[in-house]
Amino acid sequence: LAEKALHSPWGRMMRAIRDNETSAAAMGKDIKARHLEIFVLGAAVIGVAGAMLTTLEGQFTPGSYQPLRFTFLIWVMVIIGGSGNNWGAVLGGFLVWFVWIEAEPAGLWLAGHLLAIAGEGSTVAGYILDGAPYMRVLVMGLILLLVLRF
Repeated sequence: LAEKALHSPWGRMMRAIRDNETSAAAMGKDIKARHLEIFVLGAAVIGVAGAMLTTLEGQFTPGSYQPLRFTFLIWVMVIIGGSGNNWGAVLGGFLVWFVWIEAEPAGLWLAGHLLAIAGEGSTVAGYILDGAPYMRVLVMGLILLLVLRF
C-alpha cells in the first residue's frame, strides 16, 4: 500500500511538499491541510501499531516499554535500508532483526573461545560471560557506524 501511495498523484504531491513547500504552495497545493493529513495518517498507523503491540504483549504498562527494542531498532532498520526506499527499509528490517537474533549466540561462542584462552581460574572470565549478551548492541552500533560512514 505504501508503494502504491508513493507513486500515486497524492504521493507525488507529498514528495513535492517535502522537497520544496514554497514551490508546492505556488502550484496551488494547500500545505497546512496536507501537513494535517499526514499527521492524522501517521497517528492512525501508530495507533494500530500500539494496539497490535498490546495484543502481542498481553498488557501494556509504561514499565514494560523497552526503548532499545521498540525505538532504536526501528530507526536502525530504516537507516540501514534507506529512508527513501520502501523495499530497502523492509530489507534493512530483516537484516537488522537477523543480526539482533544471531549476535547474542555469536557473543557466547566468542566468550567461550576467550575463556578457553584465558583459562578457567581467570578473573576476567566473569566479565566476559556477563558482557556476552551486550554483544548485540555492539554489533548494531558497528553496523550503523559502517552504514553511516560509507
